[in-house]
Amino acid sequence: MAEIIQHKDTVPDSCLGKRLDQTLAIMFPYYSRSRLKDWILAGSVTVNGEVLPRAREKMYGGESIAINAKIEAEQRFEAENIQLDIVYEDDDILVINKPAGLVVHPGAGNPDGTVLNALLHHFPAIEIVPRAGIVHRLDKDTTGLMVVAKTIAAQTNLVEALQLREITREYEAVANGLMTAGGLVDEPIGRHPTKRTLMGVVISGRPSVTHYRVLEKYRLHTRLRLRLETGRTHQIRVHMAHITHPLVGDQGYGGRPRPPKNSTPELLAKLRSFKRQALHAAMLSLYHPITGELMTWHADLPDDFVELVELLQADNKLNAQDEY
Repeated sequence: MAEIIQHKDTVPDSCLGKRLDQTLAIMFPYYSRSRLKDWILAGSVTVNGEVLPRAREKMYGGESIAINAKIEAEQRFEAENIQLDIVYEDDDILVINKPAGLVVHPGAGNPDGTVLNALLHHFPAIEIVPRAGIVHRLDKDTTGLMVVAKTIAAQTNLVEALQLREITREYEAVANGLMTAGGLVDEPIGRHPTKRTLMGVVISGRPSVTHYRVLEKYRLHTRLRLRLETGRTHQIRVHMAHITHPLVGDQGYGGRPRPPKNSTPELLAKLRSFKRQALHAAMLSLYHPITGELMTWHADLPDDFVELVELLQADNKLNAQDEY
């Protein structure tokens, strides 16, 4: 299945001297520059009825431009009836609250049973949108809010907003160790040099910035609120481990159980059984990709996270009493 894209318009005089690809980006902003360039090179764009051989051909204004292109649907993924916790939905976007254990996109070891498969079932027309509208991801065991584009126009604008850092994402986490104050981590992230399934702080990595502040201090743990300035794979997990405060339960980045002395049996059991990173995407704020309206959503902490926090709070109170 494919969607046929057809447009016809006149180059405005303001595009005098601009390249063909730049002109198309101005005239048809719903499509990415890379997609428009591919259409030019494929001969799907004509200027005054002729196919121009290069994207850098200059425009004068007044030319008649026509696009007759095809967008292939992603046919290798199947729709599956997997329940989604939909926080918001309209004609252009939907926002979901992802549970732990649900992979976002099919890949090695996870060919199906993902958010993408669920989206194809929930809204079949989304198959025409690249990656079924997924513009950012959460790790398998991270919970919380994700926005998904239902149309190509919405996807193009959301991707651009992410690149311009116009989408705000805030997380809650519980980290190992006692942190006295907030701060930021500004360290490049790339593929780990020896552990190929993990990421790490490496000189050759991409710029990555994580802001964090302390919400609550426990005896040997700290509850944090974090905001991503960039969105690299495993970013919060890598940055917190880098500053020697890996997240509770993070099997990949050193978040092994570190119970304080004289912990209650309940807290000991919870720390030992918490086999996922204690990380939750709690807030998402963005300008709607079509209407421009500022929209914000919040997602409550999942039950296992709440239980962990309550046990750490109870441990604080119990040991504070013992000190008197």
